[in-house]
Amino acid sequence: MNTQEGKRVYDLDRAHVFHSWSAQGALAPMTVAGAEGSWVWDYEGNRFLDISSQLVNVNIGHQHPRVVKAIADQAAVLATISPNHANDKRGEAAQRITSLAPSKLNKVFFTNGGADAVENAIRMARIHTGKRKVLSFYRSYHGNTGAAIASTGDPRRWPNEYADGHVHFFGPHLYRSSFWATTPEQECERALAHLEQVIQFEGPGTIAALLLETVVGTAGILVPPPGYLEGVRELCNRYGIVWIADEVMCGFGRTGAWFAFDHFGAQPDLITFAKGVNSGYVPVGGVVISDEIAATFNTQVFPGGLTYSGHPLAAASIVATLDAMKDEGIVENAGMIGEDVLGPGLRNLQEKHKVIGEVRGLGVFWALELVTDRDTKEPLAPYGGSSPAMNEFIGACKDNGLLPFANYNRLHVVPPCTITADEANEALVRLDRALAVTSKHYVGA
Repeated sequence: MNTQEGKRVYDLDRAHVFHSWSAQGALAPMTVAGAEGSWVWDYEGNRFLDISSQLVNVNIGHQHPRVVKAIADQAAVLATISPNHANDKRGEAAQRITSLAPSKLNKVFFTNGGADAVENAIRMARIHTGKRKVLSFYRSYHGNTGAAIASTGDPRRWPNEYADGHVHFFGPHLYRSSFWATTPEQECERALAHLEQVIQFEGPGTIAALLLETVVGTAGILVPPPGYLEGVRELCNRYGIVWIADEVMCGFGRTGAWFAFDHFGAQPDLITFAKGVNSGYVPVGGVVISDEIAATFNTQVFPGGLTYSGHPLAAASIVATLDAMKDEGIVENAGMIGEDVLGPGLRNLQEKHKVIGEVRGLGVFWALELVTDRDTKEPLAPYGGSSPAMNEFIGACKDNGLLPFANYNRLHVVPPCTITADEANEALVRLDRALAVTSKHYVGA
């Protein structure tokens, strides 16, 4: 405990730091003193189970020693180098990533994060196809740069629509179906029919790319029904459209597989990544590129670049992260935790607390849909906003030693892929206590 240092850190932040996605005057940020594994603590000595993985990116856990050492070792050898040179760790990082990707995706363009990965994937698709439009879900988040935020469906897009050529459509979401479906099969069939109709009405000859989070993240942790991604692949083949799989949040172990599309029988043309590839220890992202699209730029200049593309510290952290994840069975652990602990445990909480309308997820990627009435599915907080009830619930999570990830009326249970079964069970106990505080807001039968 060091309350004096905590006050100094807080005062520095409030005096000089401008925070993202926030009205600055009302902020009271938590002052983090340290973290390890699945735990975070503040200067008051309070310890929290991090079921947010910060921004769903600390897949390997906090302060993994192999990754920390790799960054320090690389800094001692070569702290930075221009992207136009060859560098050992950059090449090794790209090789590690492509070895996990489908066999026809063999090149990596490195970026500084997920948003500019999406930005450059869109650029590649447009140049490769000679077409302009990009189709994406209404329920989506793709980043806060020009084309990425225009592709985003959630309300953060509304004040930021400066890029053109972006069209949104409804993806599958059976719990709140836009297609009056009552089964996963109906939802899949009708969602694909809707997508094809959008393609036809927009004009297949105008559409460069279909940009989809394989498992939608911030907008709800929406696992596509069986057959949906296979249908997307067929439509893209039929109409000459590039499929960009946004794996920024759902990739690198989060769903219990290296890539979320590994759960399905379809493969994309471009993959965007960031977050879990090195758990955010150093900012990095990128695009994994199919051989066909990469060949477009064998003689044609690719009109994009970044000063820190493939930064050696980031590249070293990727190599160490992916090697540690393989050696330590971290992806397998994420799958086991989801199958044996979080899935059953969260469904048990749903039976106990009527305020949970639905539980859904894979691996260490779960959402609780919180409602005031199960019959009407009235959300505990409105779309695009919060509510006193939801704020009370978030406060109850923190009071019970949980660091939550909440979005509108949902709690996302997204701990590190390294979380142990004991820690996951402890998180469920603490979550049970928080839900008990919130259950009074349930008004349904």
